Amino acid sequence: MADPEEVEVPKGFKTPRNKKARKDESELLTVPDGWKEPPFTREDNPRCLLEESSFATLFPKYREAYLKECWPLVQKALNEHHINAALDLIEGSMTVSTTKKTFDPYIIIRARDLIKLLARSVPFEQAVRILEDNTACDIIKIGTLVRNRDRFIKRRQRLIGPNGSTLKALELLTDCYIMVQGNTVSALGPFSGLKEVRKVVLDTMKNIHPIYNIKTLMIKRELLKDPELRKQNWDRFLPKFKHKNLNKRKEPKKKTVKKEYTPFPPPQPESQIDKELASGEYFLKESQKKRKRVEEIKAKQAEAVSRKQEERNKAFIPPKEKPVVKPKKASAETKIDLEAIKEKVKRAKKKKLGALPVEEVKLKIAMGEKKKK
Repeated sequence: MADPEEVEVPKGFKTPRNKKARKDESELLTVPDGWKEPPFTREDNPRCLLEESSFATLFPKYREAYLKECWPLVQKALNEHHINAALDLIEGSMTVSTTKKTFDPYIIIRARDLIKLLARSVPFEQAVRILEDNTACDIIKIGTLVRNRDRFIKRRQRLIGPNGSTLKALELLTDCYIMVQGNTVSALGPFSGLKEVRKVVLDTMKNIHPIYNIKTLMIKRELLKDPELRKQNWDRFLPKFKHKNLNKRKEPKKKTVKKEYTPFPPPQPESQIDKELASGEYFLKESQKKRKRVEEIKAKQAEAVSRKQEERNKAFIPPKEKPVVKPKKASAETKIDLEAIKEKVKRAKKKKLGALPVEEVKLKIAMGEKKKK
C-alpha cells in the first residue's frame, strides 16, 4: 500500500469538508425533537447469545427484609427479558445471569444495574425503570470526598435540604430519581439529567451550595424553550457566582511581642552560690542548713493545714437570716367610700363608646313590655 503522504491529489478534486457537503456542527450534535431509538428485538439477533454472562452484588443486612418481599417481582420483570435472578440470604448477595433464550446482549448490564440500585436502598418501583431503553443510572460515591466526618454529614444534609426540598427541586429540573443513602448517591433517569446530577452532587461536596446550580438549571430550562437561542452561547444569561472566603484568619492565643533591640547583652543571672552569699546561708554549717530547710517545710505544712481547716469550718457557719418584718395594722380612719365608687361606675358606663343613654334604655324596656301585653 502507498503511504498516504505520497499519494497525489488530482487537480480540481474537492474534499468532503467543502461548504456544500459540510453540515453545521451544531445540527449534528443536537438530537431532533421526538426522535427515539428503535427497540432491540429478536429479529436483530435471532441466534441468541453463545456464552453465559453473570453479575453478583452484595447487599447490607437491613435490606434483607425488603428484598425478600419484592424478589418475586424482580424475577418476573427479568424473566420477560430471559434473565435468571437468584437471591442468597446466607451470603447476602444477588446474582443475575443470561440464559439460552437471551437475545439482547446489553440487557445483562441493565440487570446488573437493577440489583445495584436495589442494594443501595432504591425502591423496586423506581429501580425497574432501568430496564427501559431511554433510562440509565449513576451511583456516585461521596464517602471519600470529605475527610472530616461531621463536615461530610453537614454537606450531605445540605444536598437533601429541609424536608427534602432541595432534592425534590433537583429531581424536577433533571427528570431523575435521586436517592441519598450512606456514602453513595443513586440517580436514575435520562443521560442528560444524570450529567447534571453528578455535577451538583460533586459541587456540594466541594462546599458549593446546591442552590447556585439549581438557579443555573432553571435558567437553562427556560432558554431551551426558545429555538433561536439553541445555537447561541448562553454564558451571558447564566449567573456568575464569586467565591467568598468568609473565614477570618485565626489569631494565635499567645502573641509574641518583640523586644526593642539593644546592642548590650542581657545581665548574667545569679548562680546558686551568689544567692547563698547574698542571704548569708553560704557561711552556715551543713547541720544549720538542714535545720533551716526543715523549719521552712514545717511552716508551709502548718499554713496548708490552717487553710484546709478554715475551708472545713465554712460549712458550719450559719447563713445570715433576713429580719422579720411585722405587717402594719390597717388604720381605722381609712374607710372605703361605697357611694363614691358607685358614682365612678355610673360615669364610666355613660362614657363607653356606643352605649345608649339612660332615657333611651327606659323607653325600649317600656316598648318591650307593651308588645308582650
